[in-house]
Amino acid sequence: MGKEMVVYVLSDSIGETGEQVARAAVSQFNSGKYNIKRFPYITEEEQIIEIFNEARNENCIIIFTIVIEKLRNFILENAKKYNIQAIDLMTPVIDAVKNVVGHEPKREPGLIRKLDEKYFRKVEAIEFAVKYDDGKDTRGIKLADIVLIGISRTSKTPLSMYLAHKNIKVANIPLVPEVSPPKELFEIAPKKIIGLTANPIKLNEIRKERLKALGLSNTASYASMDRILKELEYSEKIMKKLGCVVIDVSNKAVEESANIIMEIIKENNLLKV
Repeated sequence: MGKEMVVYVLSDSIGETGEQVARAAVSQFNSGKYNIKRFPYITEEEQIIEIFNEARNENCIIIFTIVIEKLRNFILENAKKYNIQAIDLMTPVIDAVKNVVGHEPKREPGLIRKLDEKYFRKVEAIEFAVKYDDGKDTRGIKLADIVLIGISRTSKTPLSMYLAHKNIKVANIPLVPEVSPPKELFEIAPKKIIGLTANPIKLNEIRKERLKALGLSNTASYASMDRILKELEYSEKIMKKLGCVVIDVSNKAVEESANIIMEIIKENNLLKV
């Protein structure tokens, strides 16, 4: 039996891709033992020199996923110097993509990890918006990046979901005259609360359409002007008491209202990430 083969995996990120490729390749052979040594976050030539000082005495190959050109060339130079096979996994693929898209790559390490993290933050924010929608669980008030409050049909849920797709955790709370607002609203910073209001005539139209969609009579008190005015008066009183920003969503698309909210978030530095 020959000397154990060592596969050195070098990466300017975590090195997971290189290791998976190495294991997939080695699995095609039944002869002898092998050992995989992963070296993540390679950013300096000194690190590469240390690895080659060890590798030159081993029965080995080097697999690397390095996008920084200077380091890639340094690895290839040392591989030639010590007569070690070095496989560059990234360059052939990057060159092929470059030929198709017609512009140069960023050559920035760890981009795929950053994209994955962004995706999972978005999923988490969407799940949060669903869980803490319409005051279902008031514990979300203290966990949220922002809290939307307003009477029925002021776009609380659509705004929550739109903002969730921007990685913002949103809880929304309906304001109803017969129900006291949750105490948690008064225990967070007013800058985290956004009040939503709308023109009563517009609300009257929206609520009538809502009742029609549900197969109910549009004469129900929910859509009556008296009821809407009572709710708006109540919500205005609560918003003043809280001292929060108020946005009139009457003639605004969800995207427009969301952009205003995102500016408020940015100005007040409300995001935790």
